[in-house]
Amino acid sequence: MYISHPQTTTETSDRSLLQQRIRIESLVNANQTPANEPATGYDIIEGLANTYQPKTLSPKYFYDDQGSLLFEKICELPEYYPTRTETAILRDFASEIATLTGPTELVELGSGSSTKTRILLDAYQSLGYPLRYLPIDISGGILETSAYQLLEDYPSLQVHGIVATYEQALATLEPAPLPSRMICFLGSTLGNLTPSECDRFFSQITAALLPGEYFLLGVDLHKPTDILEAAYNDSQGVTAAFNLNMLSHLNHRFDGDFDINNFEHWAFYNLEEHQIEMHLRSLCQQTVRLQSLNLTVNFSAQETVRTEISRKFELENMQNYLNQQGLQPVKTWTDSNNWFGLILAKCKG
Repeated sequence: MYISHPQTTTETSDRSLLQQRIRIESLVNANQTPANEPATGYDIIEGLANTYQPKTLSPKYFYDDQGSLLFEKICELPEYYPTRTETAILRDFASEIATLTGPTELVELGSGSSTKTRILLDAYQSLGYPLRYLPIDISGGILETSAYQLLEDYPSLQVHGIVATYEQALATLEPAPLPSRMICFLGSTLGNLTPSECDRFFSQITAALLPGEYFLLGVDLHKPTDILEAAYNDSQGVTAAFNLNMLSHLNHRFDGDFDINNFEHWAFYNLEEHQIEMHLRSLCQQTVRLQSLNLTVNFSAQETVRTEISRKFELENMQNYLNQQGLQPVKTWTDSNNWFGLILAKCKG
């Protein structure tokens, strides 16, 4: 239960001062649907009604407010190496990144709690550069909370938050008020995209950048199967809760009757495709209805719904791919184990 506490005059005044440095824009409606996209759930119908195996759901449905909070917990798990490994790389090389780019607006796709962004902000601040941050996230609650925390910690920071999907936000970016712009796509989210989706995504990135502006990309690299599978099957069951929460999100958003007790989390490394796959497995024969979509779905016992892929990459291959997409690699960094890579690229225009 949420209990609202009256604000003191001082708290109200402090909030008012922070509001002078923040603007939050929402491109989604109350149901988290892009404003120019009908709330039809066409991708759900296509993914669940197909006769091919497995059924599929888009990973974008992980991220209601509860899903975003669960993902933040995943990032703190001992088995989940990507966050701590990338964070260590950023701590070692953020100053070099800031020096290479000069003063720049930071645009972050899937900003979440903006934890790693603080490392970059510290680096730019230490060089005396102006701070402007544009977080993009589908979860308005976590975006607003993290934005106000940043404003309190960085007195010169200006924030323009956008509650939207990546596609929506990239298509509506205003010209950067600083000399340059750097779009940051940190974490291992690129691996969630199929090759054709990657092509489309990078065309949107280059369209949002001017020649000479920057793109900072995190990529999860190939490594032993046992390390990969442990990261997606944590001992505390947080990833399982994150996966199952997708069904609760669909119930709320599309008037569904998924019983999450009738499904279980299943994740494994597909060695042939070089990707982790996350599924929800039906524990019994059942029928589910999504009323708002006029969709009825039958599941057999042990049938699965694939909710995510997480492809793993080779650093050299990714650099070549970026160059083909109009993004010239400037410099790359990795950890001592070569588990994770960070690539700074420049838009060729």
